Order: sequence, then structure tokens, then C-alpha cells
Amino acid sequence: MAADERRAQVTLYSGLSDDEWDVPSLCTGWRVRDVLAHTTMPFRWSVPRLLLGVVRARGSFDRFADRAARDDAAALTPGELVACLDAHVEDPWSPPGGGPVGALSHDVIHGLDVALALGPRARLP
Repeated sequence: MAADERRAQVTLYSGLSDDEWDVPSLCTGWRVRDVLAHTTMPFRWSVPRLLLGVVRARGSFDRFADRAARDDAAALTPGELVACLDAHVEDPWSPPGGGPVGALSHDVIHGLDVALALGPRARLP
């Protein structure tokens, strides 16, 4: 199910215009590109790098995730972010303690954060 969700998101993201990448998502303060940077972070960041980022964010995962999403969205092109998601559609990643349901929830929730912000043509299954 997570792979199906990611495939649908690859299709959605692959069809976005330049302007749509900067549409505000339903995640406060994040644009569409920031959300994709966040959802692909587990495929691009090593555990040690992530832990160091949390330490630098004074122990706040939320502060770290916000900073990382914004920084990565600025450093990577939309094409690079979509390619990352596409390359990891079948990746078995799951959040610590979340298991496969946690991975699916993460992908579905952030997919909706983007799809709902983009409007009716962007609806995901």
C-alpha cells in the first residue's frame, strides 16, 4: 500500500508546473517542494546524520524536520526530489516504532497535504 501511494505521488509530482512547486501545502509554512523534501528524507539521510541534526535542533525532532525540509528543498531541484521518491517506491522504510502502518500513514498524510492544496486535479487514491 505504501508503494502504491508513493507511485501515485510520483505521478502527481511529475506533472507539476514550476509555479505549483511553490504552492503552500497544508503543512504550516511548507510549500509543495518542502513536503516532498521531507517525505524523501528517510531515503537521503543516514541515521547518524539525522541524530546529529536533532542534537543541533536542541533535541526537537520537529524543529530539525522543519529545518531539514526547507534546506533540502532549497538545495535539491524538484526533479531530483521526484527521482528520489521514484527510486524508493518499494523501499521498506518505516519510522522508528511505526512499522509499515507508520510508513503508510506518513506517506498518505503528506500526500494529502499536497494534493488538497493543489486542488481537485491532484486528488490521490
